[in-house]
Amino acid sequence: MTTPPAVQNNAQLPAPVPPVNPDTKPFWDATAQGRLLVKQCDDCQSLIWYPRAICPECSSLRTSWLQVSGRGTVYSYTVNYRGDGPYRNSGPYVLAYVELDEGPRMMTNVVDAGETGVAVGMPVEVVFHDTGEGSALPRFRPVVAQEA
Repeated sequence: MTTPPAVQNNAQLPAPVPPVNPDTKPFWDATAQGRLLVKQCDDCQSLIWYPRAICPECSSLRTSWLQVSGRGTVYSYTVNYRGDGPYRNSGPYVLAYVELDEGPRMMTNVVDAGETGVAVGMPVEVVFHDTGEGSALPRFRPVVAQEA
C-alpha cells in the first residue's frame, strides 16, 4: 500500500476545521499524517463511510479502523458556483462523490481539475488540505497517467 500525497494547502478552497468527536478523532488525526481511514465492521466485514461507532449493515458495535489506498473514481459530481459559509467567495468548485477502490463512497471536493476537467468514472487520488488545527480535509485530484 502506497502512502497518499503529503498534506498540503490549496489556495482555491478554504479548509475549515471539522467538528471532532470521540468517534471521529482517529480519522482526523490520521488525515493530519496523510492517511485515509475508514471503519470496518469486525462482524460482517462491511466498510463504513462516514466514521461512526455502529455498522449500518448489521448493527454491530464491533468496528475497527482500516487504512485505505486513497484511490477511487468519480461516481457523481456537480460544479458549485455559489458557496456558503467559508466557501462563499471560493468561485466555482467541484463537489463530488468518490467511490473508493475499496468500495465506500465519500462526499468530497475534486481539486486540480478545473470546473470542466471532471468526468464520471475519472480515476482520482486523495490529497490532504491542512486545516491548521491538527487535521486535514481529504480531497481528490485526477490521477495523472504515468508514461511507460
